[in-house]
Amino acid sequence: MLKRETYLSRIRGFYHTNLIKILVGIRRCGKSVILKQIEEEIKKSGVKKDHIIFISFEYIEFEDLTDYKKLNNYIKEKIKDDNMYYIFLDEIQYVDHFEKVVNSLRASLNVSIFMTGSNSKLLSKELSTVLSGRYVSFNIYPLSYKEYIEYTKKDAKNLDNFFDYMKWGGLPNRLTFESEINIKDYLNSVFDSIILRDVIERLGLKDTNLFHLILQYLIDTVGREFSAKNILNYLKNEKREVSTETLYSYLDALCKAFIVKKVYRYDVHGKTILKTLNKYYLTDLGIAQIKTNNFEINKPFAIENIVLNDLLIKGYNVQIGKTKNGEIDFVVEKDNEIKYIQVTYYLENDSVIEREFGAFLSIKDNYPKYVISLDKQDFSRKGIKHLNIIDFLMSNEL
Repeated sequence: MLKRETYLSRIRGFYHTNLIKILVGIRRCGKSVILKQIEEEIKKSGVKKDHIIFISFEYIEFEDLTDYKKLNNYIKEKIKDDNMYYIFLDEIQYVDHFEKVVNSLRASLNVSIFMTGSNSKLLSKELSTVLSGRYVSFNIYPLSYKEYIEYTKKDAKNLDNFFDYMKWGGLPNRLTFESEINIKDYLNSVFDSIILRDVIERLGLKDTNLFHLILQYLIDTVGREFSAKNILNYLKNEKREVSTETLYSYLDALCKAFIVKKVYRYDVHGKTILKTLNKYYLTDLGIAQIKTNNFEINKPFAIENIVLNDLLIKGYNVQIGKTKNGEIDFVVEKDNEIKYIQVTYYLENDSVIEREFGAFLSIKDNYPKYVISLDKQDFSRKGIKHLNIIDFLMSNEL
């Protein structure tokens, strides 16, 4: 079993606190495995088994506990003394009003609570109000390229392995299949479960055809400036006329199910986040592969998507950079340090080199600047560092 140290290292400091720990992410990205790994580490620290309560709401034996009052009673009956109990609630979104239970338990008992969920109901405004200041959340992603290599024990530098990761994504269970037919079937089953459980059941959006059309458009335009007008025209050509309000409700559903990630633009010179012309990226490229209309996904944009996801996994806040002369692919921030990043497929000629390195010309500050591509040759110049994408993905930091 791959130990997901990137996440565990961030969560460990909260193991023995009464802050509620919430792990959220797309279905089958490995949240339950991380929860089990946390449980094992807590056991090894000396906590007795009878002080650990683990409930997975995907198991039929816990079906009755989706009633929040029954869940509350079940947990309280297992608590026998004043020592700290460790409560694990896997896929908690199946329990309506779960926030009432965890808040009550936290307030009245000596407990450390861990929860996972597959939609952003866990981070809703209502939850934030009830649990304000009482929880800490962690976004869990499919395997990074580095984790993919650690899991498969393949050669990181072999481009066939990189392109396999680009094509089929990083959902851990897909790595148990070798044939493309099996991988496709598995990814389709995951996607269908997301649509059924996290969109139709949880969010009440029943027009699956419209949902697929909107997702298809986002896949075909990943990493490009989003325009509501363009997508409405696209839907009109597909004989589907919808209102702007309906469009945004479906886009919101895609984000809430962690299928796509909306990235806002940042005015580099004005130092403000802009709410228009944002971009959408995919949480996992395997979904793009099974839903694309084309034989192959757009590799230059797929590489940009991979870099974005890796930056998020590494804990960076990411925006699109708007400058006086154009755009920077990513402006990232962590630990109060800003970095600028351009991503391209290959620096194949002088024109591409000038375009990618020249994107930084209007930025006069001294924050680090990077160009990331598949090239093995180092093109660093004028204080701008060039990174091979595999070297970047295999590193712990930028």
